[in-house]
Amino acid sequence: MSAGAAVPAAVLTYLAFDYGARRVGVACGNSQTRQAQPLQTIAAEGAQRFERIAQLVAEWQPAALVVGVPFHPDGAEHENTARARKFGRQLCGRFHLPVHEVDERYSTTEAIAQGARDLDAASAAILLQQYFDAMGAVTPSN
Repeated sequence: MSAGAAVPAAVLTYLAFDYGARRVGVACGNSQTRQAQPLQTIAAEGAQRFERIAQLVAEWQPAALVVGVPFHPDGAEHENTARARKFGRQLCGRFHLPVHEVDERYSTTEAIAQGARDLDAASAAILLQQYFDAMGAVTPSN
């Protein structure tokens, strides 16, 4: 390898979560393709929920997590905004990974419009795709 050759960036994996009081949608993606894919919906609460998430974190080894945070259409916060942010802080504390928040307004509506069979996982994929899109365009390696 010549001294001037670019070293390819590491491929980073991400997990995204569409938080709900009873269910959490989960999606995955990576920094190379920047394409989000729905994984599953976790229909568990409390310790069982975090045990299932821990299994996914162990399996996928993500570099970071993405959490959807809901707002009213006018951008105002509401009860679920605080709950989703608390969930994000819990993820950060339990798994010691960076957690990025994404505005989840209309993600479920978009998942319905796309004909998703698992709305929660599809919503998580939409959130993760928004995160990837905000990172900028993929540039081909030389």
